[in-house]
Amino acid sequence: MASSCLTSPAGAALCRPRRPRRRVACSAAADAGGKSTEAAWLSAAGGKSAGRLACGVLAAWAVASASNPAIAASQRLPPLSTEPNRCERAFVGNTIGQANGVYDKPLDLRFCDYTNEKTNLKGKSLAAALMSDAKFDGADMSEVVMSKAYAVGASFKGTDFTNAVIDRVNFEKADLTGAIFKNTVLSGSTFDDAKMEDVVFEDTIIGYVDLQKLCANTSISADSRLELGCR
Repeated sequence: MASSCLTSPAGAALCRPRRPRRRVACSAAADAGGKSTEAAWLSAAGGKSAGRLACGVLAAWAVASASNPAIAASQRLPPLSTEPNRCERAFVGNTIGQANGVYDKPLDLRFCDYTNEKTNLKGKSLAAALMSDAKFDGADMSEVVMSKAYAVGASFKGTDFTNAVIDRVNFEKADLTGAIFKNTVLSGSTFDDAKMEDVVFEDTIIGYVDLQKLCANTSISADSRLELGCR
């Protein structure tokens, strides 16, 4: 099949077929450690210019994500914040460190309840946020940036992550039933033992290795697996 390729500033070869379009592999040159990097973006419905842009973003983040941050479930978390109105801080978010999770003040959202929040979370930067055991059921989290967030055991049933950047987030044992990842970047994120029935993966942008790990989650429904391209 004919394809068109461009070279990004990061040195990544970004390619996509002309028609029909289902899956594009973006192969980058060897990184600083001498290892080649490869990313694939999936298009269930055929994204347009946004897909090309997102593919370039993913290729750039593949290098930044090479060293896995300390987001494992076994990490030692700080004591629960006693700050008044700490849950409302999500409506402001972090203003720095969107990609690397650097922040001027910890964003502690643990045990907070944002059920059906349709306005105040959209487009916010929640870099390095502590979200474990929080509830985001039915919330509009479209266009959020969640770099290095820790969401172990959190609930995201029916949450809308359209156009969001879900980068290196730990969703271990989280409930993502019916969540919407439409045109969403899912780079370096983990979903061990997460509930993922009826999740929507339309035009999801995800690395090849991350895709293999995600497909290992047996709770993903047949339609969603087909949408992802799981084998």
